Amino acid sequence: MADVFDSNKRSEIMSSIRSKGNKTTELKLIQVFEECGIKGWRRHYEVKGRPDFVFLKEKIAIFVDGCFWHGHDCRNTWPSSNSEYWSKKRSRNMKRDKEVTALFEQRGWTVVRIWECELKKKNRRALMEKLSCINKKEIL
Repeated sequence: MADVFDSNKRSEIMSSIRSKGNKTTELKLIQVFEECGIKGWRRHYEVKGRPDFVFLKEKIAIFVDGCFWHGHDCRNTWPSSNSEYWSKKRSRNMKRDKEVTALFEQRGWTVVRIWECELKKKNRRALMEKLSCINKKEIL
């Protein structure tokens, strides 16, 4: 079915849609923090790059990235319509992720990017390996 809006109007509409937070993924990570006794984190700290969690004293920024939106190839599903748009969108997100990671690292921060799929129980080992940098920073 053809879009009822021209490309400029569709772009305007889409740009006005704002994320309301990765609530389910972030809540799963909070549960992991609680299970492991990890304390000292702050959620949605207002800093350029907007990490999902920060450990201010330790200078650790944690981003919980949705697999589809940020370019993880664990999923085989792609939208069948408007695939060029979604491909460009995903590429822009991946480019921005690299820029934000570089920005934090230039400031002396450790950046941890956790994929949405790593929050599943079957991938717990990969998640714990990524969170091991927190142990090294003596947060536990």
